[in-house]
Amino acid sequence: MTNIQKIRTEKAPAPIGPYSQAVLIDGKFLYTAGQGPMDPVSGKIVEGNIKEQTRQVMKNLEAILLAGGASLASVVKTTVFLKDMNEFAAMNEVYAEFLGAAAPARSTIEAARLPRDIRVEIEAVAVIEK
Repeated sequence: MTNIQKIRTEKAPAPIGPYSQAVLIDGKFLYTAGQGPMDPVSGKIVEGNIKEQTRQVMKNLEAILLAGGASLASVVKTTVFLKDMNEFAAMNEVYAEFLGAAAPARSTIEAARLPRDIRVEIEAVAVIEK
């Protein structure tokens, strides 16, 4: 039987719907929900350009990964949703600061509209080595 554990941390924004920040499967695979550029304390969207928003997204992802027993180094797959593909290079620059060494597989998609009209959302899958 598969063991599914819901992951929750106050160091990342609370879910805005009926979903978990992440789920841990059999203590080995951690799947995060998509994270946007929200400040976990205020719940407000971080103002600024795509770089500033991507930096907040990555901080939120890192907090969830750590809460689930993973890290940025253990990420094996990400999906990036961008409001405007013209901002790919700037997003990618910040993304590389956080995940360049891990170099996970990645898909990047331009989305017509993201929740709360944010500019970037990223989700991740990590493998936990114990």
